[in-house]
Amino acid sequence: MDADGPQALCDLCLAQVCRSLGALCSRRADGSLRLSRAPLLPQEMADQLLRKMAAEGLLNDRTIGIFRNCKELRLRRASIRCAPVSADAFRLALCPHRLQELDASWAPGGLTGADIVSGLASNPECRSSLQRLSVNGLHLDRESLGEDGGGRVGFSSLRGLRTLNLADTDLTDAVLEDICSLPQLESLDISCSAVSELTALLECRNTLRSLIAHRLRQLDMSPARLLFVLSQLHALRHLDFSDDHFAAMSADDSEGREGDETVRQLLEGSPQVLPALVSLDVSGRKRITEAAVRAFVEARRGLVFLGLVATGVSSCDVLSSRKNLKVTGEANESQVCEALRRYRERECFIREALVHLYNLTMDINKPRPDILKLVLSGMQSHPASLHVQLVATACVFSLTTQDLAEAMPVHLLSSTVTQLLYAMKNFPSHQQVQKNCLLALCSDYILQDVPFDKYLAAKLVMNWLSSHEDATLQRMAVAVISILVAKLSTEETTQLGTDIFIMKQLLGIVQQKAMVGVVDTTLKFALSALWNLTDETPTAARNFIQCQGLELYEEVLESYYTESSIQQKVLGLLNNIAEVEELQGDMMEEDLLEHILTLLQDSQVEVGVRYFAGGILAQLASRPEAWTLDDKLRNTILEQLHSSIMTWTQPEREMVSYRSFRPFCPLLQTSQPSGVQLWAAWAVHLVCSQNTTHYSSMLQKEGVIDLLKALAAHPDTHSDIRKLSEAILCMVEERQSHSGPFSNKTGPQSS
Repeated sequence: MDADGPQALCDLCLAQVCRSLGALCSRRADGSLRLSRAPLLPQEMADQLLRKMAAEGLLNDRTIGIFRNCKELRLRRASIRCAPVSADAFRLALCPHRLQELDASWAPGGLTGADIVSGLASNPECRSSLQRLSVNGLHLDRESLGEDGGGRVGFSSLRGLRTLNLADTDLTDAVLEDICSLPQLESLDISCSAVSELTALLECRNTLRSLIAHRLRQLDMSPARLLFVLSQLHALRHLDFSDDHFAAMSADDSEGREGDETVRQLLEGSPQVLPALVSLDVSGRKRITEAAVRAFVEARRGLVFLGLVATGVSSCDVLSSRKNLKVTGEANESQVCEALRRYRERECFIREALVHLYNLTMDINKPRPDILKLVLSGMQSHPASLHVQLVATACVFSLTTQDLAEAMPVHLLSSTVTQLLYAMKNFPSHQQVQKNCLLALCSDYILQDVPFDKYLAAKLVMNWLSSHEDATLQRMAVAVISILVAKLSTEETTQLGTDIFIMKQLLGIVQQKAMVGVVDTTLKFALSALWNLTDETPTAARNFIQCQGLELYEEVLESYYTESSIQQKVLGLLNNIAEVEELQGDMMEEDLLEHILTLLQDSQVEVGVRYFAGGILAQLASRPEAWTLDDKLRNTILEQLHSSIMTWTQPEREMVSYRSFRPFCPLLQTSQPSGVQLWAAWAVHLVCSQNTTHYSSMLQKEGVIDLLKALAAHPDTHSDIRKLSEAILCMVEERQSHSGPFSNKTGPQSS
């Protein structure tokens, strides 16, 4: 599901194609892929496929080969943004197409601006057809942007260009002069580049409609000269002359001061300067006054946008009086959200906006998915920025705390939690980032109902827990882990259980609490986590034994004799240990088994405790060849199992759930003593009566139905067991007779 509804069928199909490229393609001699058979796709869909491959991280020199010499995949608006594509692969795959747009920003494959220009210029059609080019973040290799065999291979060779984005490049004055000779240039982004002179802009004064010149640190022009050049751009409608106010200014760095002065003069100057201007961004400029802003706005009735982040003047009264004027600033929620929308790629303004957003959302009491989307976008755009992640994770907690998360779209929450995990992974040593993420994760709704990588989350929270002892945060961390472990697949639980460090951490918490006799939620969550971690996971069970967990649990059983909730969790884990045949010998301790037998026999003890005590004894007594204690004790256990179980009443609430019935199968054999058979049959009857829908198919699949039928039919089967077996079979048969083709065949995950 998309945040606003179901994904488009086209997107789902493109995603499937991306996942299936290996099966759909053959290989060329150079290793690149070629589609084995492809229908003629609409041109727009070919563009979308390329964009999807880049977004999914699948686009590289090998996969981009599907666009080589392929008449079925005709590209017009190509994007290889952030994709590791080399110059050769780019030239072979994309340059033969009659491109109208190309976004090669931040491509890490060694591709340079010169490679792109020379490659595109080699196709006569591209020279005239290409209208939009983005090479943000690339090395231009300006020495190659010159003469080549008598013909120009600079940007000016692409005569059809209308939009050119060169932010964060090594653009120089000489290359800028070449660019400004383009006859149709309308939009130019030279932000964070190395230019020192803007006089070349006068060459395109009659065509240039948009100039983005954010943070030109090497600009060397007087305010008067700069203002003169800007005033000559008669067609200019959008001007961005903002600055990064966080950047340290050295003593000899005059650009900031002179830039601020230029902005002041522009704001206070005659409305005849840049008369067509409808959008101005001067965010980060420090020497702006409210009077200058008021004069500028009042003189330009057609103004639709004004950027004022980090200027200190966004609360100017004239701004609120213009209904059609959008403003970025920090005076109110509208300005802050506008900043998050417009400045996605500018870390300096995103972090500024997030700080103010956090202050606005601290006391929020209604769900705001629109704001959460903006926060998520900022996190995704700047995953390596500590400042952005620190404030954004705090905002996420404010926006999803208590019941607010339940009103959010599930897909939006899923993406947000995924980003929280990235933040935890990227900043493992930053305590506040980890704390913010943990606070946001500690939500029953998010942990239970929102899909995300729960295995990764469990690992990250465990790593955090190992170095922090704050009682409140420890409780939350253990609670999160206990729920996450219950949600893992058997394979993931096994993988997690192989990490002995995790076992030591959880046992350490149990020991810490048991030493002082504390009964709190941290202890209960730690016991639950260990119980789930060892469920049908022999490796984790072995680690438990290796870490002296058995000795610790014996002490807990004796210390917390009256605490049924603690007893039940301890015995539940010991059940898991008893199910592992190779570990049953470790449990052959007479004092331990006699204590468990006492719990089984005590009619004052809750049925849940007696149930798990019976499970341990049934497993250990079921294998006479592995029994190493006195046979008299085994016989007593078998007798007491049968007589005790017959006194039990089924609890109203769900007491236990199972991943499978495999551990029960050996206990239901006709050769087993009646006490062992009865406990297993009672257990199956218990969970089936509480959730027949979930367990009926499991019984059939794992052969338990056949075992129960054999028990019911065997002449030596005790009548108590025969009745119980027949009751289970009737229950399952009735469920199957009422099951139609659209019946619910699934149930809750086991814990």
